[in-house]
Amino acid sequence: MATNQSLKETVKKNEVGAPKAKTIDDYIKQMAPAMAEALPKHMDIDRLTRLTMTTIRTTPQLKEADVGSLLGAVMQAAQLGLEPGLLGQCYLLPFKNNKKGITEVQFIIGYKGMIDLARRSGHIQSIYSHAVHENDDFEYELGLEAKLVHRPTMEADRGKFIGAYAVAHFKDGGHQFEFMSKTDIDKRRSRSKAGNSSYSPWTTDYEEMAKKTVVRHMWKYLPISVEVQQQVAYDEGAGRNIRDITPKDNDVFVEAPDYDLIEMPQVGQEEPELVPAEEPKKDKKPSAKELMDQQ
Repeated sequence: MATNQSLKETVKKNEVGAPKAKTIDDYIKQMAPAMAEALPKHMDIDRLTRLTMTTIRTTPQLKEADVGSLLGAVMQAAQLGLEPGLLGQCYLLPFKNNKKGITEVQFIIGYKGMIDLARRSGHIQSIYSHAVHENDDFEYELGLEAKLVHRPTMEADRGKFIGAYAVAHFKDGGHQFEFMSKTDIDKRRSRSKAGNSSYSPWTTDYEEMAKKTVVRHMWKYLPISVEVQQQVAYDEGAGRNIRDITPKDNDVFVEAPDYDLIEMPQVGQEEPELVPAEEPKKDKKPSAKELMDQQ
């Protein structure tokens, strides 16, 4: 007859031998070395993982999301050097993929994140964006002599939001500005899969996202590196699976702690000097003497 002590030892052996299901914390910790390699020098991996876990805990639907999609969104944040959650640099939002029948994660860059990325280029002296209301004194004119004047009203009631503009001053003395009406901004919002989600910053911080949309619209005219341009292209798009960002030899990403990272240049570093590629050598035509010798 089994004693209490022997039963305890049997249960203990079974607990030790049985593999435990991995939690989101386990996946994040497992991916931490890969994220650390992708992070710009000014960021700390411990802080990023803490902020990520806080975001996941405060948004329960993220725990139900496809793990590959969630980790892919976190890796995008790491590669761009943006912190999710508190500061509004970027957001991780759950959305239902009805075609796949699963919940995926959408990576969204916030207004502060877009401004931060632009400033890191090293070629921009200042960049900012402001919301325009119907009671403001606002002039906007294009053409040979482009003009932008904005005098916000001092009244408590500024009226309805009518649009937003962004301005960037370059270190070489040039500048660029863009204005978008509320109608145009809302069209961009409608393209976002999580645009109307209760967790979306479009719902909680509409004007901030409106200002970010104008900066995003101006993005192609700014002196930003190609690598960052490509990463930002995934902003507000469907979540990318971690396999699409960190390809590996095998297809089971959760079992391999060593990720073969795509090498991302550190944002903000000086661009390497471009060296013209050598022209391909042309086949030298044989001389008349050589042709005679060959006969």
